[in-house]
Amino acid sequence: MLTPVLLSGGVGSRLWPVSRELHPKQFLPLAGELTMLQQTLQRTGSLESTAPVVVCNEEHRFMVAEQLRQVGIAASGLILEPEGRNTAPAVALAAIRELARDPEAILLVLPADHLIQDVDAFADAVASALPLAQQGRLMTFGVVPVAPETGYGYIRCGGALGPELYELEAFVEKPDSVLAQSYVDSGNYLWNSGMFLLRAATYLEELGEFQPEILACCQRAMASATTDLDFIRPQLEAFRACPADSIDYAVMEHTTLGAVASLHCGWSDVGAWSALWDVAERDASGNVCHGDVILDNCNNSYFRSESRLVAATGVDNLVVVETADAILVADRARVQDVKRIVNRLKADARPEVSLHSRVYRPWGSYESLVTAERFQVKRIIVNPGQTLSLQMHHHRAEHWIVVRGTAEVTCEDKVFMLGEDESTYIPLGHKHRLANPGRIPLELIEVQSGSYLGEDDIVRFEDVYGREKPALTAEEISL
Repeated sequence: MLTPVLLSGGVGSRLWPVSRELHPKQFLPLAGELTMLQQTLQRTGSLESTAPVVVCNEEHRFMVAEQLRQVGIAASGLILEPEGRNTAPAVALAAIRELARDPEAILLVLPADHLIQDVDAFADAVASALPLAQQGRLMTFGVVPVAPETGYGYIRCGGALGPELYELEAFVEKPDSVLAQSYVDSGNYLWNSGMFLLRAATYLEELGEFQPEILACCQRAMASATTDLDFIRPQLEAFRACPADSIDYAVMEHTTLGAVASLHCGWSDVGAWSALWDVAERDASGNVCHGDVILDNCNNSYFRSESRLVAATGVDNLVVVETADAILVADRARVQDVKRIVNRLKADARPEVSLHSRVYRPWGSYESLVTAERFQVKRIIVNPGQTLSLQMHHHRAEHWIVVRGTAEVTCEDKVFMLGEDESTYIPLGHKHRLANPGRIPLELIEVQSGSYLGEDDIVRFEDVYGREKPALTAEEISL
């Protein structure tokens, strides 16, 4: 049976400042009302397939689960990578799991952050490639190029295996503009989409042939995997020992079983801001605008406002992206270089590389509104039915004011309810917990005061999300 496998481990660094390490592009509604992950999930609904498997990072697990819930899709499993090891190990984890459930399992491997505009054409291409995959071919999907794109890798096609089906002759690295034009002119090259259709058993056999260490590490990790809720956790140390490699390098460049299905479907990997300009509806001057934007005499540019007014006059071919804590301005032809900005932020240990001012947690989100010496103001949203950990702070006290909804508050041995416009005080050193017993989101304002306000000033005693740890980093901490 066909099983979609969604790979959700990317960080989308070229879409900074909207995409960040702890809330990357697959969880964002960049090309419509649904997020990229949700669009990919719904795309699999057009196929005759089992429930999907999602492979994601440990820290993203609750975001994935919540986004599946929002679109009413139940995954057959959420496999949590302890650390990113690229696509070859990620697919191996899914293949090992599915092979144990079905010896004839066929995996449709899909990055969770790609855009496909013609879903029917995509489904037709999968149906066309399926018989070859069932026969043991490792199918990849090559997109018919519409331009000499230098941001994509290419696939050189060999002899025909059927209508729109070819032998896989070679993978080619991202070319310069002259070489890319020659590829398009030849008609023998397709964009490398990073999507695959393959028998789980065949993939593991070929992986064992060419990268036996990857296979052995993944087998050990899955043999000792633990399960809680819908989460499958491969054994940490075994997976950490696994070499990092992509499917292309680990298997597809070496196997004699590779084949290509040609794809005409309005595909984009949304790898940079220019890609969103390409696929969006533009005004008469060639501009794309999202959010509160006012333009005067601007042309062929992309403007995105997340939290405030963006105004521009007399500019051409720019990308301007505003968030609550950062603004990006780039030449539209140089947006691939945004990754260099991200690398600078990492080198400087800037929090903007990984966190937004609004931080998403399993129970909801919090947003820092004001930060100053000895006090901080946050806006907290707790989703219906969710509960924060029972916790305590050594260096700060907290004041909570309910703006919307109903709060259940635990403070030491007291448990009481707060309604809208009501407030309470949590003294320093007191055990406390916040929960939303209602059917609408709970929204409150928290004022923290004390000598130290860092997110690592927390001791958890109980946590429904399994996060009780004696010492957590700032990135691991939530309220």
